Amino acid sequence: MVQRTIFMTDIAAEKAALRAKMMTLRDTLPERERRSERICALVQTLAAFATSSAIHCYFPMRSEVDTRPLIAAALAAGKAVAVPIVVGRHQLEHSWIDSLAESEWVRGQFGTRQPRQIHPAHPGEWSVTIVPLLAFDRDRYRLGYGGGYYDMLLATAPTLAVGVAFAAQEIEQLPREAHDYQLDLIVCEDGIRGDGRSM
Repeated sequence: MVQRTIFMTDIAAEKAALRAKMMTLRDTLPERERRSERICALVQTLAAFATSSAIHCYFPMRSEVDTRPLIAAALAAGKAVAVPIVVGRHQLEHSWIDSLAESEWVRGQFGTRQPRQIHPAHPGEWSVTIVPLLAFDRDRYRLGYGGGYYDMLLATAPTLAVGVAFAAQEIEQLPREAHDYQLDLIVCEDGIRGDGRSM
C-alpha cells in the first residue's frame, strides 16, 4: 500500500509539472485565433458532428482552443448546444444555450463563463462532446487541469469524445492513472488523430 501511494504521488507530481509547462507553451503559442478557426472547421467535417442533433462544447477561457466558431456553426445549423457549468469541486452541471451574445453570459467559478439563464441539460441528451485539454499523447489520452471534471463526465455519458488542441500540445506519452479517459478523436490544426471509424 505504501509503495502504491508513493507511485500515485509521483504521477501526481509529474502531471502538475507537465501542466505548468504545457500552460506556458499554450499561452505563448502564436496565431491561436487562426489555428482555432482551422480546428473548428475540421471538427465540422466529422460525420458524427454533421449527423448529430445535439452537441456539448466548452466555452473557451484563457488560451484554450477558441470554440466559439464551432458553437456558432452548430447553432446556425439548428443543432442543440449544451455547455458545462462548474458548480463545485469536481462537479459539473450543463445548460443548453441559444446565443453567443455577450449579454447572455456571466462569469462563473474559476474564471469560467456560463449562461445568464440556465436551461438544464443532462448527459445522454447529446451525442458529441468537445473536450478541452492541456496536453495529449499518441494514444489519445489527455491531460486536463486536474479537477477530473471531464474524466467523470465521459465515463458516464454515452457520447463521442472529441478533444480539440493545438498540434504543439502533443507529447509522446502522458503519465496515466486508472481514472484517465481515452478520447475517441483529437482534432488539431494539422489534422485529426483517431480511429477512422469514429469520423
